[in-house]
Amino acid sequence: MTSRTDLPPADGAAEVVPPSRPSMGRTALVLGAFVAIGPLTIDMYLPALPTIVTQLQTTEAAVQLTLTGTLVGLALGQLVIGPLSDALGRRRPLLAGTALHVVASLLVLLAPNIAVLGVLRVLQGVGTAAGAVIALAIVRDLYEGRAAATMLSRLFLVIGAAPVLAPTIGGELLRFTSWRGIFVLLAVYGLALLAVGARALRETLPPEARRPLRLGATVQTYRGLLRDRTYLGLVLVAGLTMAALFSYVAGASFVYQGQFGLDQQQFGLLFGAGAFWLIAATQLNPLVLRWAAPSQVLLAGTVAGLLAGVVLLVLAATGTGGLAGVVAPLWVVLFAIGLALPNAPALALSRHGEAAGAAAALLGAVQFGVGALVSPLVGLLGNDARAMGLVISCALLLGTGVLVLLVRPWQLVAETGPDAVTAAH
Repeated sequence: MTSRTDLPPADGAAEVVPPSRPSMGRTALVLGAFVAIGPLTIDMYLPALPTIVTQLQTTEAAVQLTLTGTLVGLALGQLVIGPLSDALGRRRPLLAGTALHVVASLLVLLAPNIAVLGVLRVLQGVGTAAGAVIALAIVRDLYEGRAAATMLSRLFLVIGAAPVLAPTIGGELLRFTSWRGIFVLLAVYGLALLAVGARALRETLPPEARRPLRLGATVQTYRGLLRDRTYLGLVLVAGLTMAALFSYVAGASFVYQGQFGLDQQQFGLLFGAGAFWLIAATQLNPLVLRWAAPSQVLLAGTVAGLLAGVVLLVLAATGTGGLAGVVAPLWVVLFAIGLALPNAPALALSRHGEAAGAAAALLGAVQFGVGALVSPLVGLLGNDARAMGLVISCALLLGTGVLVLLVRPWQLVAETGPDAVTAAH
């Protein structure tokens, strides 16, 4: 299957998709770098959460709300930036959002209290929303069929692996700097993205393909998306799966360091070790899809994650196995999420290529919005392994219920053909 850039350009579109377009590998690297800024911003400071509690003289729940603030910014930002990119093109909103992230990251150096830090985290989330939503829209602009599937696979690998690897990076950085220094590094990363984006990223949405930037048109687009029962169900499943992941992300530092006494570096290494299982599942996914439909793999991953979450809850509630009794089922949960994570978004986006920006925006908004709602629950329930297991189990139980009752995977298998299967590769 050829990419859309292989077709002769329409009149006036030569400067939008120039003949000297970057290779697929180069495009994947650039878009992956923009996608990664979101998970890095969310998670890199996690090993420092207990330190922030002490230095800003606040509570654990209040510090966890700064994580929620970032997720809220990501959710709301995507709802605005997605339609904006459908109207103005991809490049300008992407660079503007990244610039906002840089400014907010630098202002964290001056944050005197938890309230100001929380506001700046929301602004960071809005800025990173540009990379999260526009990267997916660019893939829809440039590629179709198997080429699009390959690109989406690479981006979903970043989306899945970065949240788990980021705390490991943050833990190592804390050997040499304070928690505020982590935000300096994020600002430097954002500046590097601006430089790369300005030179290497071309506009991919020609003027004739853009949609009107009117409130009524935007509302109508979202209304049409929400009327698609299958799309809506897949978006909710993606959000609840991400909520399970963020429950782990939000609570792990307090569980590993507070409950089991690990230091910042030990926490970072153990947390990062879980990335192996997440990455292994995402890479196994294309092989599994040779004999199973993506909706079937999605159902299997969601149910397996639910069962592992229940095992985690039981072991944590009874104190069985100590640290190993927490880590082992958590790694199974991560492996199961790695199977589910690429398939729900890929199936959802494959249904609405005509409004790629809005479809990706709604998908991302629900993913991070549900994560924002669920993450504080771990803190409110006690910030221990039992609380984390309870929230993970409930999120995946709801996800399984939505998948069975709303998406109805057996019907989706009948409705989709070979192209839909490759869409999740």
